Amino acid sequence: MELTAALDRLRRTDFLLDVIGAADDLALTASRAGGRQAVGILRRAIDDEQNQLVAIAAVHALGRVFDDEADDALSELLSSDRAFLREHAAWAFGSRLPRLDAVSRLVACVVQAGFTGMLAQRTLQQWAVSAPDHVALALEGALVADLAVDARTRVVETLGLVSGRVAGRALRELASDTTEHDEVRIAAIAGMGDRRGDERGLSLVRQLASIDSDAGATGPRAIAEAARLALIDLGDAPAAIRLGDGITVAQLFLHADIDRGLTRAGAGDNGGVATLLVRLGDALANLDDIDRVLTMSRGDAGAAADSLLDLAARTGADHEFVPVPLLSEPSPQARSWHTRVAAERGIRRALTALGPVDVLHLRMADVGSMAASSVARELGIPVVFTLAPDPHGVIRALDVAGSLTPANFGDVDEHEHYWFRHRLVQRLAADADHTVLFPRPAVREELQELLGIDIAESPERYTVVPEGIDLATIDDALLEVEARNAADSLDRHDAIDELDALIAALPEHRRGLPIALSVGRLHRVKGMATIVEAWAADAALFDACNLVIVGGDLLAPSADEQSQLDAIDGVLRENPRAAEGLVLAGHRPNDVVSRWLAVTRLGSGDLIGASGIYVCGSLKEEFGIAILEALAAGLVVVTPDAGGPATYVDDGVTGILVDTGSATGVRRGMTGALQIAARDDAGRVDAARGIVRNRFTVQAMATALERVYASVVEGRRLEGMSLTSTGTAS
Repeated sequence: MELTAALDRLRRTDFLLDVIGAADDLALTASRAGGRQAVGILRRAIDDEQNQLVAIAAVHALGRVFDDEADDALSELLSSDRAFLREHAAWAFGSRLPRLDAVSRLVACVVQAGFTGMLAQRTLQQWAVSAPDHVALALEGALVADLAVDARTRVVETLGLVSGRVAGRALRELASDTTEHDEVRIAAIAGMGDRRGDERGLSLVRQLASIDSDAGATGPRAIAEAARLALIDLGDAPAAIRLGDGITVAQLFLHADIDRGLTRAGAGDNGGVATLLVRLGDALANLDDIDRVLTMSRGDAGAAADSLLDLAARTGADHEFVPVPLLSEPSPQARSWHTRVAAERGIRRALTALGPVDVLHLRMADVGSMAASSVARELGIPVVFTLAPDPHGVIRALDVAGSLTPANFGDVDEHEHYWFRHRLVQRLAADADHTVLFPRPAVREELQELLGIDIAESPERYTVVPEGIDLATIDDALLEVEARNAADSLDRHDAIDELDALIAALPEHRRGLPIALSVGRLHRVKGMATIVEAWAADAALFDACNLVIVGGDLLAPSADEQSQLDAIDGVLRENPRAAEGLVLAGHRPNDVVSRWLAVTRLGSGDLIGASGIYVCGSLKEEFGIAILEALAAGLVVVTPDAGGPATYVDDGVTGILVDTGSATGVRRGMTGALQIAARDDAGRVDAARGIVRNRFTVQAMATALERVYASVVEGRRLEGMSLTSTGTAS
């Protein structure tokens, strides 16, 4: 049978990415075969515990077999004891007609939460279009049980996605019930914000918004703030003022607290992307054809309501920061999928209240981009997507290393969601009006191999745009440090004094050594623990420099941050002397980091020797904002030998390209970099700074993107004229 042959081909396929890519062919074959026999073949493939990857492909193929027995099989999988099968069954059901006896199992998945809960919620939302009352009654039935507050909140949030009288009545009752927990009431109020035309709902939301909000961050204040947001969603707020004929650009990264001063840079997920969006937004706003730039990141409900009402009335070209309330505690990027509904509402609210927005720029395959892409389709806003081979590159690397296999793929995917993210990248790229690419050594070949995208088929849809930095910040920092050193430390500079104090706290014999500096989030992909291991376990390297790690919230670390801190503690237990020269500085504002980069190269009195180096231990680095800043400061850099850095680091001259997957590679890079830096070669410094000045300024990046945005806006305009002309002619 053709379906059996297709499964056998998948089992014989060498690379994991090729199996994922061929899964659509299997699904097509299954849809053509149909019937009881096809369902039986796929069931056996799903039950094969030795090949979890093919089992996942078979689940999605089962979703394409439109047969009652396929429905029965998928419904059973929603209760499977293998979590990854529950997840993919909840996803596969979304492409099918409502199966009424599966609704309760999907509701149970919502209650259980996690990534599977998000997928189940999305499927229920799709089914509610044709069976709203059945879905609403099932959700109401779940609320009768004694659920924990967070589970009850998720069920009510899902109820808010359902149209019809049953759901509307239930939401009004929940929102007005003062015996309900605040989080549950807030979820109900948020759902009411989607129900335009419900006059009783509008009246209730207005009433709740007027509650005395002096009672603090919870209770009446939280309810009132949620109601104010719902009123904006219901159109009960002033319309935005159109600024002029130029372009309004929106960009977002929802996993950071982005402010103009970058005060949270390096904490949690506030990494290079946050820095880039601030600098880039400023540079774009200064261009003639850009009227306004909206940078959206997470924020609380009260700030969001105040901000939207204030910004909607503001005039003049500017770069504005727009908080998007996710109505939950901040969570790491990889575990934020449960915020999809709040993200969609917050993004829709901002784009509508501050619109019209001419183009939306998305980066990364995360929940923010997934939500924003859906909203953009709904509102007809063209999208530019910055495409990177992630998670494709990670899957390939783990496959080659042998740590990710067909036998364990499902168990790993349960936590990393590789299959979903792989498909999300495909969808975002396919839906985008234009795709921006990072410079890479073999970008065309890599995209073809990892993503199956052939740029040559539609070259007009792709533009390579290097990222860039604000050189002025680095130049100012260098001038400050040079002046301070020339004045024999008589002038005071808070940022520099702060670094001096950290080094002064080390044992006296460690003073005067140069610094090996690394800046980034405390996350395993950034390799901070690997850097510490490379330095601590090599006596010569330890004696040659102190190591300063900048990044992470040391007072209230996230789970990812704590994991890296624990790994570093493990290194120190094996190498106790290393504590004498290690500084964990925590996150610092970007302006402070710029001054520390300058001190790393130029030194500071008797405390910090000149000719330090910069170390990036990232497992992957799409381009590397922090690396560019280090080069601009004239530092020798240690970087990954793949991805963006390989296109601009001159190996052995301005830096050392290494395999950052092991401490051995990083150690070799640090040793070589210190040797290069010790030569104090003015020509090398000029070359490093010249690379950035000539190719990688944020102003150059903004100018390149301005051309992309203008072409997208013009393309949409011409498309609209063509449709209008066609409609008139017909």
